[in-house]
Amino acid sequence: MKWYLWGAVVLLYSLFGSACSTERRYDLSAYGLSPVENVDNAPAMVRALEQIREKCEENQTIVVTLPKGRYEFYPDSAAERVYFISNHDQMNPKKVGLPFEGMKNMVFDGQGSELIFHGRMLPVSLLDSRNCVLKNFSIDFKHPQISQVKVVENDTLKGGITFEVAPWVRYEIRDSVFVAKGEGWELTPGSGIAFEGDTRHLVYNTSDIPVGVRGLIEVSPRLIKSPRWKDNRLVPGTVIAMRSWERPAPGVFLYHDVNTTLENIKVHYAEGMGLLAQVSENITLDGFSVCLKGADDPRYFTTQADATHFSTCKGTIISKNGLYEGMMDDAINVHGTYLKVVRRVNDSTLVGRYMHPQSYGFEWGRVGDSVQFSTMELIGARNRITAIKAVDQPDYRGAKEFEIRFENTVNPSIHEGSGFGIENLEWTPTVLFSDNVIRNNRARGSLFSTPRQTVVENNVFDHTSGTAILLCGDCNGWFETGACRNVLIRKNKFINSLTNMFQFTNAIISIYPEIPDLASQRKYFHSDIVIDANEFITFDRPLVYAKSVDGLVFTNNIVKQNKEYPAFHWNNHRFYFQRVIHSKIENNYFDEGFIRERDVLEENNGYDI
Repeated sequence: MKWYLWGAVVLLYSLFGSACSTERRYDLSAYGLSPVENVDNAPAMVRALEQIREKCEENQTIVVTLPKGRYEFYPDSAAERVYFISNHDQMNPKKVGLPFEGMKNMVFDGQGSELIFHGRMLPVSLLDSRNCVLKNFSIDFKHPQISQVKVVENDTLKGGITFEVAPWVRYEIRDSVFVAKGEGWELTPGSGIAFEGDTRHLVYNTSDIPVGVRGLIEVSPRLIKSPRWKDNRLVPGTVIAMRSWERPAPGVFLYHDVNTTLENIKVHYAEGMGLLAQVSENITLDGFSVCLKGADDPRYFTTQADATHFSTCKGTIISKNGLYEGMMDDAINVHGTYLKVVRRVNDSTLVGRYMHPQSYGFEWGRVGDSVQFSTMELIGARNRITAIKAVDQPDYRGAKEFEIRFENTVNPSIHEGSGFGIENLEWTPTVLFSDNVIRNNRARGSLFSTPRQTVVENNVFDHTSGTAILLCGDCNGWFETGACRNVLIRKNKFINSLTNMFQFTNAIISIYPEIPDLASQRKYFHSDIVIDANEFITFDRPLVYAKSVDGLVFTNNIVKQNKEYPAFHWNNHRFYFQRVIHSKIENNYFDEGFIRERDVLEENNGYDI
């Protein structure tokens, strides 16, 4: 798709109501929803949405409004659903606050309302819906599962660390162990992320830190001494988000939707990701943010995992004008999921399995979908699905294995002992990620794994902690497909990325497919990547790391060096290329100069560059 057609596509989706002959409006206050403190709005919301859905007609636009206010939702009386959600813990059933299901031509306008959730809930779901808009509301939880504390004293020689627990955190010291508590849950944190108290940047060169939650002495209410906790990087004033690794549910869940727009929505906390979309087509985020409640927000964290995540989607994904900060993983991740071949039934039929325990149970493919086979090295020609059925469940819901029959004979080298994955090429989107701010988060800024055109432009990556942009793919861990074939990274600003080390963080822009045997690889994984007209402000050396790429251009960029942090990265080259061909580095400005012999390391493993 030509990029000048993006505006026309967005306009087409936004005008779906013009084809509808009538408009019907529903005010949720008429269904008993109330912004009074401690009133549970979950049962009224469930009843209202069920009644509204029954009145929907194909030739109508449905406008559902919620008068501006602060609405609370409790799990006991909420809708109960079984959802299998990609990249989350498969804990079922889930309690859903606003279950939008089977909606057509609907606009939900929260009119600036705050939606406050209790316990463990999935705040908003939109399933099996078409031409829907959700806008103008925020999502938060009364008692987040992240426990925020502040270092008051740090005596690394004798006394350990004394910390103060944030006033909203419920906890007890049980047998000298810190136990965080909430409505229907309790946990002891396993690790933490440290933030500078004044800037909210992650503390330099800390990454995931162990937290001293055992052997504690409560000096006074909310003031706790941890004699065993030794870490001289955590100076007084450091704020620590102590967390677990659990991901029960995202803030917003999209599944089997077509033409969805989310506009001016703020997620302040979710125990999983801010948004998870799977098996959906054409999604626009405009002003969707995972963010704090402003500069005076006493919290330093937002979601437990990614801000936004798109698994097995197609059509177009547009994400623009967002603010992503304080989350415990990436601002955006776009990918599909490999099924690993676990049985060759015959020459045209294979059984494939979802391999990661957080990714299974949702629809993987349909008859007619185009597929290819890979061990991170493509084998054979593309093929097409002629039949697909779940093996271990009556249908795809909850399934881990699928028997798939293909149109053409499958290459004989693809069998249960070969380690091949099946990639669905039909469910791969084009992506526009533009005019966003990503700052002060753990891990990475953005991840993309799609063979269709991806444009990353006009964004600010401000202290993203790890790599700002990652082009990845693996068939042995998360099993997240696949190769990027057309990527344009332009007019972005990178400010002191890479202050910490996480997985795949080899440079500010890291092109890092997990290839088990690079020396034996015969083809190239990623291709046609252009990095143009960006500004890099950095304290360290690595700008671009690339592995197994055919076609990499770095042009018209500005690189400015500073001394805000000591350089520490193991990669001390501006450009580190492993098996990269057709690369070009030219017309760039480096304020400290550019010497190719010093700044470019090329390892070709026996292949020509």
